[in-house]
Amino acid sequence: MLGVSRTGEALRTARVIDLLVSLRPDQWTKNLIIFAGLLFGERLLDPTALQRSTATFVVFCALSSAMYLFNDIGDRERDRLHPSKARRPIAAGRVSARAALVGAVALLGVGSVGAFWLEFRLGLLSLTFAGLLGLYSRILKQFVILDVMAIAIGFVLRAVAGAVVLSVPISQWLLVCTLLGALFLALTKRRQEVTALGTNAGRHREVLQHYTPHLLDQMVTIVAAATLVSYAVWASGAETVEKFGTNLLTLTIPFPIYGVLRYLLVAQEPSAGLGPSEILLRDRPIAVCVAVWGVAVALIIYRPF
Repeated sequence: MLGVSRTGEALRTARVIDLLVSLRPDQWTKNLIIFAGLLFGERLLDPTALQRSTATFVVFCALSSAMYLFNDIGDRERDRLHPSKARRPIAAGRVSARAALVGAVALLGVGSVGAFWLEFRLGLLSLTFAGLLGLYSRILKQFVILDVMAIAIGFVLRAVAGAVVLSVPISQWLLVCTLLGALFLALTKRRQEVTALGTNAGRHREVLQHYTPHLLDQMVTIVAAATLVSYAVWASGAETVEKFGTNLLTLTIPFPIYGVLRYLLVAQEPSAGLGPSEILLRDRPIAVCVAVWGVAVALIIYRPF
């Protein structure tokens, strides 16, 4: 009896772990853009603002995970044809569609209520964000170019949420940089998928047959250049100099240049097979670059010395 009890407990633990994996916590790094409002809104040293930004981050992690569950439920048959997605707990059958649905509804409810509790406008943004991801999951990801645009707009909504919860203005140029940077990540991810799946790309997702490595290389080049130019314009612009009272943010331009070029190097290695979040977490040079950039920006804006 003791052995049976331990076996049952082990199975329950495994199911809980599989459900947690289905939430894709490794993807929560995408929500870090929420803290841009805290940093660039000059509220980094305000404990209340830090708490509200952190709460917003948690809200969007809940919403993101809910939509990942909804997506995996709907795509479980198609995911079984994918070399890596077939190992996802829902596609592999280790988490039932019913359990995933219950978890998704619970997270969506908790995230939405939390957003409205923090700020009414944030609640509306959270519903827009969830609606966009739901629309992407069911419709937009089947349309070439619109699929990656939807992903990029999701990042912009996160950045806006981080400013709204603190009632601080956010630079239009920073929103442009966010849009272009997210589009860059989405396009490089598409290139990885097309390269990895080869002739089977269209079977996994019909839209992938419209993308070719050559076309995606052109798109990535254009968007990467636009991202870097946009950041340079923001960092050296008169509006930025006037707002922060310094022109030293120009010195931070090398960081995004290195980050973008390093990301391209890592993403195009045949053996990598890593998405944006995995590259950020696992590639030490990129992680260090992002961290040092953040510290440099904070020191320039807040000038504690």
